[in-house]
Amino acid sequence: MAKPPANQLSRPQLVELYHFLKLNRMVEERLANLYRQGKVVGGLYRSLGQEACSVGAAYALEAGDIFTPLIRNLGAIFVRGGQPRDVFCQYMARAGGPTRGRDLNIHFGWLSEEHGSMPSVIATLGEMVAILAGAAIAERMKGKTTVALNWIGDGGASTGSFHEGFNFACVQKAPLVLVVENNKYAYSTPTTWQTANTRFVDRAKAYGCFGEQVDGNDVLAVYEATRRAVERARSGDGPTLIEADTMRMRGHAEHDDMSYVPRGLLEAWARRDPIALYEKRLLEGGHAVQSDLDAIVAMIDRQLDADVAFAEASPFPEADSGLTGVYAGGAVRTPTPPLVVEWEARKGRG
Repeated sequence: MAKPPANQLSRPQLVELYHFLKLNRMVEERLANLYRQGKVVGGLYRSLGQEACSVGAAYALEAGDIFTPLIRNLGAIFVRGGQPRDVFCQYMARAGGPTRGRDLNIHFGWLSEEHGSMPSVIATLGEMVAILAGAAIAERMKGKTTVALNWIGDGGASTGSFHEGFNFACVQKAPLVLVVENNKYAYSTPTTWQTANTRFVDRAKAYGCFGEQVDGNDVLAVYEATRRAVERARSGDGPTLIEADTMRMRGHAEHDDMSYVPRGLLEAWARRDPIALYEKRLLEGGHAVQSDLDAIVAMIDRQLDADVAFAEASPFPEADSGLTGVYAGGAVRTPTPPLVVEWEARKGRG
């Protein structure tokens, strides 16, 4: 069922968007606390200040569409059916997590009509553009009208994989929507240091596709731009490049103190916090009262208390479980370690 324009969203839908924005932020706040306690295995990459890019874009997808998030698109996973409990288990490398402790961060997904996510996020930036384009084309060859959605950062948009993959998608008129999150820094490199043309939307003309620039801190603006792009892709008009103008309000990862970012820049963007802006819109538009929003926050808080407790009480995977589920189909066989094979061969030689 096609999603309605932003100005036709119902009150429950508008409030649901708020729920996903708050869920995104509150889960990451819990993860930050767990990280400081040494309970997160690996790094933590937060999306503080960018939540609207993930939630607004993913909310525009329809049942059966596919997407692949990057490390700052946790909100998209929740919009498409992912649960905080799975995320906590994943970050804490627990056996009950989506990858059963094999991988970390949000390098996981599902192959199902319900979630519509690709099975994994590839950390190499830009690679998922070509993969999503191929998946979308494969769906089209099956006679389906599936649309694929992918995100990329401003730094990732300068990789060779991005250019090759998106050029291929445009030539093939793949039903692909690509959101470039221009959050001003590629790790510690300012956008102006890694590309001469800092308007990423201008690249759409070079690739021969539709392009649109949008306020990445306005969840309804992101939703509406993505909804139109999804509609174009589904009708056979090819890819759209959406540049979402936003700001990364934390370092590249939780260990990064972002001392390279001017304080004045952060202060200016703090006044454009996407959740605070959306709260104001809901209240002033009469779509919610403060007690409604407070109730949502309290409900999420209770849920996260239970989910964190569940993840902390969950076991780590057994070491030999890393040898199972490696190949698809057939019986699972635990291989003999190579050193044992070599030792047995030496004994046989005498």
